[in-house]
Formats: sequence, structure tokens, C-alpha cells
Amino acid sequence: MIKQILCASALSLTAAAVHAQQLHYPTPPTDNTIDEYFGVKVSDPYRPLENDTSAATAAWVKAENAVTNAYLAKIPQRAKYLKRLRQVVNYEKVYAPFKKNGKWYVYRNNGLQNQSVLYQMDQLGGEQRVFLDPNSLSTDGTVAVKGISFSNDGRYFAYVISRSGSDWEEIYVKDVATGKLLDDHIVWAKFTNATWRGDGFYYSAYDAPEKGLETSAKNEVQKVYYHRIGTPQSDDVLFYQNPAQPLRFYGVGLNDEETLMFLTESGMDQGYNLYVRDLRVADSQFIQMTADASKTYSPVEMIGDSIYILTNQGAPRYRLMVADVRKPGMTDWHEVVGEQDGVLQDVLFLPADRMILTYSKDNCTEAWLYSVKGERLSRIELPTFGSASFSGSRKQDECFFSFTSYTVPTTIYRFDPATGKSQVESQPKVNVRLNDYTTEMVFCTSKDGTKVPLFLTYRKGLKRNGKNPVMLYGYGGFNICYPPSFSPMRIPFLENGGIYAYAALRGGGEYGESWHLAGTKLQKQNVFDDFISAAEWLISEKYTDSNHLAIYGGSNGGLLVGACMTQRPDLYRVCIPAVGVMDMLRYHKFTIGWNWAPDYGTSADSPEMFEYLKGYSPLHTLKPGVSYPSTLVTTADHDDRVVPAHSFKFAARLQECQSGKSPVLIRIDSKAGHGSGKPLAKQMEEQADIFGFLLHEMGVKMK
Repeated sequence: MIKQILCASALSLTAAAVHAQQLHYPTPPTDNTIDEYFGVKVSDPYRPLENDTSAATAAWVKAENAVTNAYLAKIPQRAKYLKRLRQVVNYEKVYAPFKKNGKWYVYRNNGLQNQSVLYQMDQLGGEQRVFLDPNSLSTDGTVAVKGISFSNDGRYFAYVISRSGSDWEEIYVKDVATGKLLDDHIVWAKFTNATWRGDGFYYSAYDAPEKGLETSAKNEVQKVYYHRIGTPQSDDVLFYQNPAQPLRFYGVGLNDEETLMFLTESGMDQGYNLYVRDLRVADSQFIQMTADASKTYSPVEMIGDSIYILTNQGAPRYRLMVADVRKPGMTDWHEVVGEQDGVLQDVLFLPADRMILTYSKDNCTEAWLYSVKGERLSRIELPTFGSASFSGSRKQDECFFSFTSYTVPTTIYRFDPATGKSQVESQPKVNVRLNDYTTEMVFCTSKDGTKVPLFLTYRKGLKRNGKNPVMLYGYGGFNICYPPSFSPMRIPFLENGGIYAYAALRGGGEYGESWHLAGTKLQKQNVFDDFISAAEWLISEKYTDSNHLAIYGGSNGGLLVGACMTQRPDLYRVCIPAVGVMDMLRYHKFTIGWNWAPDYGTSADSPEMFEYLKGYSPLHTLKPGVSYPSTLVTTADHDDRVVPAHSFKFAARLQECQSGKSPVLIRIDSKAGHGSGKPLAKQMEEQADIFGFLLHEMGVKMK
């Protein structure tokens, strides 16, 4: 067992400061760019860093990584953290099995595999044969499978991959019976899956970008194509496009019987619009079902002429509706299950006219068994508060669910709807005494009086002495929830007396659409206030102090960290803004950044919106002469979601403004993107850098 040794003495903190004082930051490329917004001039001297393929930017990246790597290499906690990580991560992970065309499939990872492997079985519990091994697609695990789909006749299997973490996707096809890889190959697809119809599939893609701008150019006019098996991509048929609305997403979906086709249109508001086409009718056309793109409409099941739809239209916490394909307009929909206290997240249809509805209540899963008519039958008992996801079909008797929490690794249960009983199907064997740890859920009060859920995980017997190392994590945006889940990456931190704290901030989806909207556009400051209040609560309740508090967040959470560290630099010892949106005046000009406008607003919207964004934009609120916390900015060379220019410009400006002795480092990963599909080896290296850095800066030693 690793023993905790807290070294908050002036001596140990001074040692870290001396280490930092030895840093010499490279000079970034600059110019005299000045932009004008509604008559207000804004300087952007680091504009050359937006060109991530230029020689000047490449030289700066190389020099910054050299500074960062040299600093981290001298930290003893980093190597010890990585060594322990390789031990605690090394356990077999098994996911819920699923059935397709008479065969069973399951994902497994033997422990340290970079990517999980898909196995095929003739029956449950039978011999498992490797069906798709993503680890064989590259030597370093940087090719990841983003999605899979089987043709409805069972002949073909399509899988979508990304390389080096990019959002750009490619599609390949295998013959299910022989396992042979076919010649079919789709490139420049994005945010898509293969949607099968007959002997081909639909997919969404963009025109190939200009060479050198693959990871930064603005993506416009998404198109839907149909690809027939055995033909080259150049022969694919353009099925749908809308050049009049270049900043929208379009995708196609079908039911298993291939009788109903859906078209979704999104990107113009918080939700999307839904169209339906009855393929049983000759020469049928799409009929618009909805006209309010501020809401969401998700078809979850089609039975005959009935379409069951999960929506937040008229129900901020969502409800289940049913439409008739013969009269599909929303005015003719009928409610099946109305809005409840929790947020309805998913609906699974089972045999015998049963449904499982899963709700989020205080960011944890509640599950209920319903009749297809909307009658609540019984509650499905879960092991503790946490996160559950159900899998099954109304065409099969077997039903499974996965369950996880902060101290419970993902465990698979078989559920019997007839009896309401569950039994363990597979449970991981970890080499950690998880019973030594506990999680409590509390509520802190934000600046305006709003109660914000806060989950705290730590070793039992922890003393609230005001000096425990704390990592406070948050996101707060885009209606996204992060329910409790197990991560072995946090274990060495907990073993060394650390507290992992997660704050469920406004802007997320924890309490429905009203909670989400309360953290958007001109109310975005609520999100930062929630996070700052959580940090202050942890200090006031003696869990920690400002010398032992770190804040961490990625993407929109990186924006969160950047905004909070500029607003309250005195409150934290360490800040980790990961792949963050740091330039709020220009974010919408790169790749699919325009799609975030419904949450953020843009600097072009109005003088009021421009001033509001400028008022919290991390890049624009850094001030010279301020002592900022120890900071490790992280990004990656293939991040084409939040382009690395955000982090480049922020890090360069922060290094310029820093007046204190704390280090300002940027970690720029190679052959990596925004985070999805990152190989396990890279994940462990990154987390060892992050946790090693924060433990060092706090003066916490490891054994």
C-alpha cells in the first residue's frame, strides 16, 4: 500500500518554486493583428500560432515540449504514478454482450490493450472468436474504432475508424461469414455511422479539405451519400445536401425492417429537426415532423406505424411520445410517459410489451420497468448510486445492464424483466482494495443561491484537516452529464490521500433543459460561479486549502478552468485546462466550432454578446503582473474539434503575464486528438504527467 506523506511545508513548496524559476520559455511567433468588433479594437498578437502547420509554430511547439518534458522528467512523483497506474489499470474489462443476426458479440480488454477487442460467439457463454481487433490496425494503438453497424440481412459489417484522434473518419466493410475485409473504403466522413439499406449504406461527409488545413479549416456543407457494396467511393450517390445552410449537420437513420427512414437536421440551435419518409410507399418524400430546433427528438423504437420518440418538447426533463407515420406532424403525437422528477435519458423496448426507462436523479441513474402503454410497473434495484446502461431488444429475451460508480468498476448484470431480479454476469477483479474508499454526495451553494451537487471520493477515515490534496473536476455545458463512473487513473491519487471531487455544474443536463440553459450564452458566468463556489466550499469545510487544491477540466471544461483561474487565481494551487476553448472571440471560425454557438453565442451576434464573451474569454482576461497558479495546459496535434491554437495562444499569453514563481507549461501530444479513442498507453502517460505535476506542485510525495 502506498503511504501518504503530506509536505506542505515552506521548504517543499520553495523547492518546487526554485524548480519553476529555472524555466526559460521559448519566444512564440507574433504579429500586429488587430480585429475590430462593433467599433472595439482587440489585439491578437499570437495570431501566427493559429497556423499549426507553419515552420514557426512547429519550432515553438518543439521548444515548448522540450521545456515541459524536462520539467516533468525531474518530478519523482510522475514515474511513481505511472508505475502504479500500470498495476491498477491491468485488469480484464468485459462489456455487455449484444446480439446481431443470430450471433452474439462482446467487447473485452485483457488489461493493458490500447483498444478493446470485439469477439463473436455462436451463443451466450460459447467460444469467443476475435471478430475485430482495433489493435491490429496500427502499431501504436492510435487507430480507434468509433462505431460499428451490421447490415440488416446479416451479410456485412461496417466499422468507422479515426486516426490519431482526429474527427475525420473512414469506413471499412467486412464479410460477416468469412471475416474477409472488402475493398470498400470511405474517406473524409465525419460525425457519422454506416446506416444500412439493402446492399449499401448511407453516411455523412464533407468535401476533402485543402492540403495543410485538414485539422483547422471550417467544415461547411455536410452531405449525405449512399454507398453500394463493391463500388468505389467515387460512384457514391449524393443523397442529400443543403448548400443554403452550410453550417448544419445532416444524418440518415432507418429502422431494422427498412420501412421507415429518418433525416435529422441540427447545428442551428440547441436541438434539431426530424423528418420521416415511409419507404413502403412508392416515390415517398420526407415529411417534416418537427419545427422547433431548440428541442430534441430521438426516435427510440418503431412498431408498425407507430414511432416512439424521446423528446424535451414541452417537458424540460423529457418525456416519451408516440407518432403515427401516416400523420407524423407533432400536433398529432400522443404522450406515453409524461415528465417525471428525474431526467428521462433512455428508453429500451423489451418483449412482452415491456420497456425500461432510465432517469438521471441528482446525476445518478434510476431505472424503472414500464408497460408499453406507459404504466409504471416496478423499480429496478441498482447496487448503489452510480450509472447504469441497459442493452437488449424487443426481439430477444436476454437483457443486460452495465453498472459503475466512483468505487465500483464496470460490472455487467443480467436482468430478468419477468421477476425484476438481476444477477452478476461478469465482474472485474482489480488489484485495489476498493472497500477502503467511499463516495459522498453533498450540495454546495453557488453565488446566486443555487444548490450544486458535489461528489467526493476518498479513502475512509480521511481527516478534514484543511490540507488534503484535492482534484476538483467539472464540465458544465452542452446539456452533457458525467454520472459517477470508475477510473483506475485516479486510484494512485486516492491512495496518496487525495480527494477526487466532481461538481455537476449548470450548463450540463443533470436537471434537464432549464439547468442546461441556465449556463449558456449571457448566463455562462453561472457555470464559473458554481465551480468557484465548489472550490470555496471544499476549503471552508476543511477538506483542503488553496495550497492543495487543483482544478481540472477538458474541452468546455478546459474553458471552465481557464475562466476560473483568471477570475480567481488566488483560489487554486494547480490548474489543468485540457484541450480547452480559450479564445471565445474566434472559436467559431475553426472546423465545427460554429456548432457551439447555441451554447456560447458568438462575437458577431451583437455588441452585448461580444462584450460578454470578451469579459470571460480566458485568452483575453489574462493580465500582466498577476501571480497565476501552477498550470499545465494540454492539447494535441490532431485535435480538430477544439483546435490546438486555443491552447497555444493561451499558454503563450499566460507565460508572458505570469509574475509569480509557479510554472506555466503546455503539453502538446503527438498523434492524438480531442481525447476520444486515445490508446491506453497514451492515456496513462498523460495522466501520470497531470497527477505527477499536481502532486509535485502541492508538495505531496509518493512512496
